[in-house]
Parts: sequence; C-alpha cells; structure tokens
Amino acid sequence: MVEEAALTQLGVAHRVLVFLRFPSLFYSFFKFLDTTVRSWWLTSWLPSWCPTSQCKLKEAEERILQPIRSKFSKQFVHISNDNKLWTLVFSGSGERRTPLVLLHGFGGGVGLWALNLDVLSHQRPVYAFDLLGFGQSSRACFSTDAKEAEMQFVESIEEWRSKLGLESMVMLGHNLGGYLAAAYSLKYPSRVKHMILVEPWGLPERPAPGDQDRPIPVWIKALGALLSPFNPLAGLRLAGPLGPVLVQTLRPDFKKKFATIFNDDTVTEYIYHLNVQSPSGETAFKNMTIPYGWARRPMLRRIGLIHSDIPITVIYGSRSSIDGHSGNSVKEIRPNSCVEIITIRGAGHYVYADQPEDFNHRVLQILKTVS
Repeated sequence: MVEEAALTQLGVAHRVLVFLRFPSLFYSFFKFLDTTVRSWWLTSWLPSWCPTSQCKLKEAEERILQPIRSKFSKQFVHISNDNKLWTLVFSGSGERRTPLVLLHGFGGGVGLWALNLDVLSHQRPVYAFDLLGFGQSSRACFSTDAKEAEMQFVESIEEWRSKLGLESMVMLGHNLGGYLAAAYSLKYPSRVKHMILVEPWGLPERPAPGDQDRPIPVWIKALGALLSPFNPLAGLRLAGPLGPVLVQTLRPDFKKKFATIFNDDTVTEYIYHLNVQSPSGETAFKNMTIPYGWARRPMLRRIGLIHSDIPITVIYGSRSSIDGHSGNSVKEIRPNSCVEIITIRGAGHYVYADQPEDFNHRVLQILKTVS
C-alpha cells in the first residue's frame, strides 16, 4: 500500500503510528506550538515531562544485553568536540580477522542486536556502537544542511575507527545505518572490506507523482504537512507519562520478536527510553529527508562512485514494505563489482529480529568471504 510504503520509508512507522491512531490527542498541542519557539521549547521542556533519563536508558540497555553469553566490554569512545560514542566490543576467537561493525537504524541502539551478537562474534571481533546523536552516545549539535549533517555522521564513524585502531572493517548497517555505511565507504574506501546493507533507507529517488502506482492519499499529505515542522519522535515526547504505554500498545510485535529471550516488556521499555531523550541524531535525520521520508540526497545517485573492489550485499525481508528494487538498481549501477541481493523469507523491516537464525546464518556466510 502506498500509505504504508510512504511511512515505512522513514524506518520509523512505529513512532508515526502514535499520530495516526491518536490524532485528536496531539492536535491541540500542535495547534498552539509556534514554530518560532519550538526548537528550544521542545528540547528544554518535553524531556523533563517524560518518565525517562540517561540512567533509565542505561538500566534498560543492561537488561536487554543480559542474555548475551559471550564476553564483551563496554566503553565510551571519545571523539572531537567533546563527543563520545557508546560502544560494545566482542573480541571473538579470530582476533586477526577483519572486524564486523554494526550500525543500527533510526531510533535504534546497540541493544537491538541482542539476538545476533552471540552468533556473529564467534569467529571474528564484532563492534556495535550507538550512532552520534542516538542511544547513549553524545547528543551532538548537527548542521541543518543535509550534506553537512551526513558528513558529521561520517566523520564521527571515522574518528571512532581511528581511536579504536581498526585498520579496516566489514560494515553492516540497518536502515539509516545502511545509508551511513555507504556514505562512509564513499569517503574512506580503503577502510571497508565489505558492505552489508540491511533494509537500507535512503537509496532511491522520490518518485515523480506520475510515476507512482497510486497517488499519495490526501490524509497522508495533510499529516505530512502537520508534522513537517517537528522531529519524527516529537509525538512520543508529547505523550509524556503515557509514552511507555503507547509504545507497548502500538508495537506489541517488538515484544514478540524478542520472545525467545524475554517474556516481559524489556524490549519496549528500551525502545521507549532510546527515543524520548533530547533529539539530536533524530533532528539530523529529519534535515536529511524530504516529505514522506525520502532522502534529500539519495544514495543511488552516488553508489556507483564507491570503489568497485568493495563487495556489496543487500538484505531485504520478504514481508517488508521497503522497496527492494533498489538492490537491483545497485547491481545495474555497479556492473563490474560484486553485488549480491538476499531476501529473507518471513522477515519484515527488522530482519535481524524477525528471523534471527536465518539472518545470522546469511551474515556468517558472507563473512566467510572476508579474511
């Protein structure tokens, strides 16, 4: 459906549902919020109204990581401008092998890899970190310019790599993380051995109105106009004390995805605390998009410039509404490079949690090709 595809392209449909299902609850708030004061007013007031804190986020993350059996360390990696990136390090049994670096998607954090870290770290080092502006990493001030904001993400990854002394990496990115892995590979190709794009956001151009199978409904356009001045997660903050209940009510599927290791609300509580902190990476993401969630600087325009000797694997879920045709476009744009497209049956957008066994197996097969 066009409605679902338009929203899912953001990779944040579960947050937008707050607006779709409870529009009257929030309309009164939006009506009186003057756009000239929202930038400081929302940032200073809303977090204090939400039942969250950095301490609660840390506790929620510790709970979601508790089932992991492998030994790992946790640390802040300090980069420029007094920023720091929260990092998990799994040494693995093959310390000399190229490490696998996991980049989460929009609204995510290191804890959402809980079903993957044990298996993926058996044969080589694995690093997972909260992107700048997300999770427990610093809430940096990003440029309002899409290109500059993208470069801030890229440079933060490069500084992180340099501080940890990683010579090269296999980069696996989900959603926004896939987009940033590609952007990083464009600037620092010598540091990337293989790129794995999982349900990547931001590859295709926004289709022209006449090229769409169905026109975008008026209600979607009206909703987009209503929400355009605000960050994608503003509604969750506006819900205040109701926020945790809304996440649990609107996204019970997350509880099901992790049911093999949790029988409580550990995951939804973690997702809540991740996404109601002061906006930073969220604001950068908003500035990198155009209406209905399309990338302001689509990666398909540039992916052909990535060095031809960097293999690319694109992974999609068979039940996802993300446009899988972008993988075929990557293959066409890079005819002299290794490009593989994998579809995981029964998985939606969160492939790594929907079908973790299949996902982990496929990634391990890819890693066998990298020394």
